[in-house]
Amino acid sequence: MLRICEAEFIVDIPEQWTPEHDADWSADLLPAGLTAAGVTRLHGGVANCAWLVELTGGGRVVVKGGRTSPPGLFQAEAEGLAALREVGRLRTPEVIAVTGTSLVLEALDPELPADADRFWEEAGRAVAGLHAHSSPRFGWDRDGWLGRLVQRNTWDTDGHRFFAEHRILRYLAEPGVRLALDASDRAALERLCLRLPTLVPAGPAVLTHGDLWRTNVIADIAGRPVFIDPAVCWMWAEAELSMTYCTGGVPRRFFDAYHEVQPPIDGWEERMALLNLRELLCVLAHFGPTGDYAEQVRAVVERYG
Repeated sequence: MLRICEAEFIVDIPEQWTPEHDADWSADLLPAGLTAAGVTRLHGGVANCAWLVELTGGGRVVVKGGRTSPPGLFQAEAEGLAALREVGRLRTPEVIAVTGTSLVLEALDPELPADADRFWEEAGRAVAGLHAHSSPRFGWDRDGWLGRLVQRNTWDTDGHRFFAEHRILRYLAEPGVRLALDASDRAALERLCLRLPTLVPAGPAVLTHGDLWRTNVIADIAGRPVFIDPAVCWMWAEAELSMTYCTGGVPRRFFDAYHEVQPPIDGWEERMALLNLRELLCVLAHFGPTGDYAEQVRAVVERYG
């Protein structure tokens, strides 16, 4: 287990969430015309296996793959990367190919450059630039994926309703959540959702990466931030920042640089744990009563309810 924290909230993240029967490399994960001269398993992913592949004839790619992955998952990820790059002007890996069982990407560097302060400042400003793009509606033009579960992106003009229905209540029927949280816990979350308009300031729907934690920010060969594994939608900026803040590993300089471009709304740090309920519930939905996630959910409900 990798234990990381930010502020007073601690999250235990399994080092590898991928089903073991999806862990074997197979040549058919590459599209026609590409063959592997060497394959190295990469670690750190949470929903699918990934490999660094040395191609016959030269060059390297990263292949994300899984025969048990939900249909359409890799196509949705490729479309999300394109939206971040073309609309949000974020640096993302080039998509080489998409198949039914894999996504083939430009190979980059998961190690951060020596000048980490400058790296995180640049990352903060880049995310602030992404959040400068707004929409009159919350959601996206198709449902996506967060991990291996559907991310509901039904359009709505009301951000509080969208967040309540599609980022919190959406998980309460999942078997893993029902195993981890009893009926009184789920009822308390429903009551908390009714109070969201008094707890979270109304804000615009902005373009968000959607799964912005430390592992999904890597570097290119020039040491610039690159953003991977999105779950894009139009959503509150603070909902995006809550995952970055609460899962840890990202220094304060990221948030300072972000707020130099996008000035904060008073009390933003106080709302981080509340908005991060989505991530806690997503983990419970995937894995049931594991770690202390259920206790963290109860603590947030008690604090804000």
